[in-house]
Amino acid sequence: MNLRGLKCPLPALRVKKMLSGLKSGDLIVAECTDPLAALDIPNLLRQTGDTLEAQEKTEGLLTFRIRKN
Repeated sequence: MNLRGLKCPLPALRVKKMLSGLKSGDLIVAECTDPLAALDIPNLLRQTGDTLEAQEKTEGLLTFRIRKN
């Protein structure tokens, strides 16, 4: 899911919307350029109970691997 160029709170809101349409066990990969996503997305997942399997940062790009619980 390409969330590049979106500013807070849009990346977290888009991830939340995407997760609501998934079934348990599904995986999404979200790519963000907003540095605040490094805080917002893990906080969102603590609220939803879904799993952050991996988080990477390379050259200003944040990549999140999220598993729907």
